[in-house]
Amino acid sequence: MQDHDQDPAKQADQPASPARRRIFQAAAAVGLGTQLPVTQAAAPARARKPAAGSLDAKLKAHVKNVVVIYLENRSFNNLFADFPGLAQPLSAVPAAATVQRDRDGSVLGELPKIWGGMVPARQNIGGKDYLIKEDDIQHLPNAPFKLTDGAGKPLPEGLVTRDLVHAFYHNQMQINGGKNDAFVAYGDSGGLVMGHYGETRKNLGLWQIAGEYTLCDNFFMAAFGGSYLNHQFLISGRVPEYFNAKDTPAKRKIAVLEDGPQGMRLALAPDSPKSALEGKPKFVNNGAITPDGYAVNTMAPPYQPSWVRPAPGGDVASADPQDPSVLPPQTYDTIGDLLSRQGVSWAWYGGGFQAALDGRGEGTRPNFQFHHQPFNYFKQFAPGTAARAEHLRDGGLGDSPISNKFIADAIAGKLPAVTFYKPQGNLNLHAGYSDIESGDAHVANVIEHLKKSPQWQDMVVVITFDENGGWWDHVAPPKGDRWGPGSRIPAIVVSPYARKGAVDHNFYDTTSIMRFITRLHGLPLLDSLAARDAAFAARGARGPGDLSATLSFR
Repeated sequence: MQDHDQDPAKQADQPASPARRRIFQAAAAVGLGTQLPVTQAAAPARARKPAAGSLDAKLKAHVKNVVVIYLENRSFNNLFADFPGLAQPLSAVPAAATVQRDRDGSVLGELPKIWGGMVPARQNIGGKDYLIKEDDIQHLPNAPFKLTDGAGKPLPEGLVTRDLVHAFYHNQMQINGGKNDAFVAYGDSGGLVMGHYGETRKNLGLWQIAGEYTLCDNFFMAAFGGSYLNHQFLISGRVPEYFNAKDTPAKRKIAVLEDGPQGMRLALAPDSPKSALEGKPKFVNNGAITPDGYAVNTMAPPYQPSWVRPAPGGDVASADPQDPSVLPPQTYDTIGDLLSRQGVSWAWYGGGFQAALDGRGEGTRPNFQFHHQPFNYFKQFAPGTAARAEHLRDGGLGDSPISNKFIADAIAGKLPAVTFYKPQGNLNLHAGYSDIESGDAHVANVIEHLKKSPQWQDMVVVITFDENGGWWDHVAPPKGDRWGPGSRIPAIVVSPYARKGAVDHNFYDTTSIMRFITRLHGLPLLDSLAARDAAFAARGARGPGDLSATLSFR
């Protein structure tokens, strides 16, 4: 694999056409090097006028608004394990295909305790106190299980459970080459990773929405790991760069791997527990930056709102650039840049964005998450720019159109052609600081408002999650490129044109959302998406679809 500043097209076995060279360069730009023998067919698509009566023509005629609701940290199994019509329901999976292995490769005799407890802080739901400690649930069989309160009753969806590790290298080690049998071994929560909610058929509004519209059961998070990286993939399909990290204070964040600078396995510390039954693994350095300079785990945005304060005497609208947690501003294209050049209106509505700017951020209601605002990492959207003022909007707070500005714009029919909506932290379903019930009710409320919007008849809504949150899933992601796809996550397409009551088995990942937007508006294909397509083509496979198969125009 080539270094990022080399031109791999020069080292190909045959002369490179302009199209081949362009994709080789795209592959190098996103860290894929020469592992992609790209064919002419993988060249970026060019804008063209759709033929009358074609699907493209129907899309352009009927779809005027795309809304993306981006939630947090749930694997497909965690919420939709046995939804009717699935290609691979959990209940039909042979027990031998679900067992988890220990760090030495042996089959675990039982699941470990839930390290730290399932509900580590006392919570009251419906007048009943819940505190589920580490020793309250023990000796679970080595198998997936329905989450309970420790007394055999279903775990209420209104409880906030402990968080689970969800990071770039962990996810790859857990997937373990597609066997999905090392989630327990390389998680930090013991047996909890194998749990799923068992009453979602009755209690989940998202389940009802999926039953009315189209649920995708073969949709994967685009990148291995966590929320920060998958938000970046949602808008750009690529990994942020920090090539000079080794020469900065951020060098302490460079991961130590056991399989080389472009590897996928963290080096275990000498004192790491040998068995998952003895405790969570310890690593030499689970860093945010790869040895060859890509920022794969959570880094702070370079602009406010950021959890890193401005430098003393520095720019009050920026984070301290000398802080090792701060990612330098990125400058490559996002889907937003392509839309702007095409004259297509778009916006990112961040729930609690203004509240965070006003000093009410992480650690308080609405528990704003700074790394969930991906455009805030880009120089072209820096404070003071016209692009920021136009496209990075405050989503407001709560469920009321009085306080929630995204809902207010939906009711008024003022949503731009492409809208991303990120709910505030306590309404996004993220374990550790949000519960299922609150976020689920919020999304159901949002969908009802969208259905009453004057823009509804021309709208396609995609509800999905950024990543799996560390929760296990039995469906292995297809092998793509160095960065993903990662584990399977839920995705629902809601629209007057969505296939009603359908389950779509086509292969998608998070970049499928950008692919749909690209097709709808005749945009050039981002280099990063072309590079992922090339990775699949090199294996004789097709890359992720563009979600158009979820729609039906009659």
